[in-house]
Amino acid sequence: MDVDSPAARWEQRTEIPLFVASMAFMAAYATRVLAVDLSSGWRNLCLAAMLTLWVVFAVDYLVRWRLGGQHFLRFVTTHVLHTLVVILPLLRPLRIVPLYDAVQRRQGDPRLSLYARVIAYASLSTLLLGFSGALAAYQQERGAPGATMRTFGDAVWWAASTLSTVGYGDVTPVTTLGRVIATGMMACGLGLLGAVTGSFSSWLMQTFSREGDREGPPGR
Repeated sequence: MDVDSPAARWEQRTEIPLFVASMAFMAAYATRVLAVDLSSGWRNLCLAAMLTLWVVFAVDYLVRWRLGGQHFLRFVTTHVLHTLVVILPLLRPLRIVPLYDAVQRRQGDPRLSLYARVIAYASLSTLLLGFSGALAAYQQERGAPGATMRTFGDAVWWAASTLSTVGYGDVTPVTTLGRVIATGMMACGLGLLGAVTGSFSSWLMQTFSREGDREGPPGR
């Protein structure tokens, strides 16, 4: 995408406000899920805030489509992450890379190396995904017959073991939607773990290669 195009300018101007909006959406959702003694008025206020923010995300999606000048179906298939975060607004904070790019355009050259940025992106994405997944799974699992996820702490433990691909099995989802969430988190966990492992391995190889170049060939 051309950095001077209308779509690029729109993304640069809106990425930070939309990230803040996504965190507000997550806060409202977490309040509804975790604050069980919340009055109906506050619960309705949180719901209204979530619906309003979802409309904001949907408007942003439509503006990006119009500025992109593509057929709608082509836009949907070529902007999978944009489409996904409109369907599942809890995943909106995972747009860390475009957010960082928007910030960097205002601040100059990156201060971290490529490998450090990849590891930082993956780590932050894992934290946000784990918290979102724990909330969504806990909402579905609590009170379900035969559920082992009885508290939010159980949900956080389950999310950590799922994203790390360890899968202890002491806490498992029993509802259909809970298992769908688990499947998505497994896939994301594999991808994030692969990104971190690959970046760290590449950094080690580059470091050892530079050290070998400085030492030069062994003397005869």
